Amino acid sequence: MDFLFTILLEKALLIYFSLCMSLSIASINSGSNGNCYYLENGREAVLIDVGISCKDTEQRLKRLQLEIEKVKAIFVTHEHIDHIRGVSQLSKKYSIPVYINSGTHRHSGLRIKNELLFPLTHHEKIQIGELTIVPFDKHHDAEDPVSFIVEHEGIKVGIITDIGQVCQTVIHYFKQCHACFLESNYDEQMLMEGSYPPRLKKRIRGGRGHISNFQALELFTKHKSPHLQQLLLSHLSKMNNRPELVEQLFQSHAGDVQITIASRDEESPVFTIDHPVRGKIIPLPSKRLATQLELVFSH
Repeated sequence: MDFLFTILLEKALLIYFSLCMSLSIASINSGSNGNCYYLENGREAVLIDVGISCKDTEQRLKRLQLEIEKVKAIFVTHEHIDHIRGVSQLSKKYSIPVYINSGTHRHSGLRIKNELLFPLTHHEKIQIGELTIVPFDKHHDAEDPVSFIVEHEGIKVGIITDIGQVCQTVIHYFKQCHACFLESNYDEQMLMEGSYPPRLKKRIRGGRGHISNFQALELFTKHKSPHLQQLLLSHLSKMNNRPELVEQLFQSHAGDVQITIASRDEESPVFTIDHPVRGKIIPLPSKRLATQLELVFSH
């Protein structure tokens, strides 16, 4: 009996430590009606944006059997309402710290208690328990928009939406990901033949709006890491895209990568990301350092 207990205990400990060395992720909602992404390491969790109501966030986490009490921080990408709708209320109700840069905070209208308000800087690591979060700049029509990469024990997950264009910064961080929430916002033909006014069409595809299915696919096929396991295609347009179109497009290039469409109407399953090949986040050098490196390598 003691021998059986020992075996069961060892198995339970192996499962526990395995979970503690991985990242569990879920899309709580993804689209122009609200964006919210959940990441946890078994002990602490973070939310990237809360663009749906506090009540909806609570209900969706509960359905996924995720504990709101584990959420130790909210990180804000930019001030558009579909990314911040529930931030203030959720932060106030559960005393959750909010990490947001000064430009975004100034233009957001968010009311956060001073003791719960924390700054962030492009490419500088932030530690939340054993989670490491790095914000990085991108092209989007907001004051100072950022995306994020989250790492635990060498497992890295990107939250890369609202990016406007596939710039070198986006490529740099995407190439490190074991999993990624990647924007695939619109089908080019549907957008151009659709009912949106010309000004809005120009805004969406003009380099500071969103990226198309084919732009996302090109990033995926050219720059994905050999360690990429899970791709959650996110922020799909309701009017200018179709989930089945995106899934069909990516599945033909997926290989061993699991493709999931993040819904604008409901939460995704919880995915556990683990991989034998791990590594810490490599931040992009500052502009000054990058210039110095260019001078060194040019000689």
